[in-house]
Amino acid sequence: NVNTLPGKPDLVFPRHNAVIFVHGCFWHMHQCPLFRLPATRTAWWAEKLSLNRQRDLAEQDKLRELGWRVLLVWECETKQREELTLRLRRELKLSEAAQDGASS
Repeated sequence: NVNTLPGKPDLVFPRHNAVIFVHGCFWHMHQCPLFRLPATRTAWWAEKLSLNRQRDLAEQDKLRELGWRVLLVWECETKQREELTLRLRRELKLSEAAQDGASS
């Protein structure tokens, strides 16, 4: 994590002006099969997780205002590594040469 940037991104790529957040589906309320509100204290969890999402969006806005591109990786996406790798390379706009070099 980079403590000097809003939201403390998990990965920072200064050369590409990009940051990546790796979000857990539960803690950041991703609408996927991994997210489900707990059956107990539902109202408390709903408020807590909603505040997490609001904070996430505010921090992402701050980063964009500073000129950063913000990419999100969801926990559920990490299970399809090849698809995730292709998406990140595309979004980071890595050339084929950079992609080959990144894997060696």
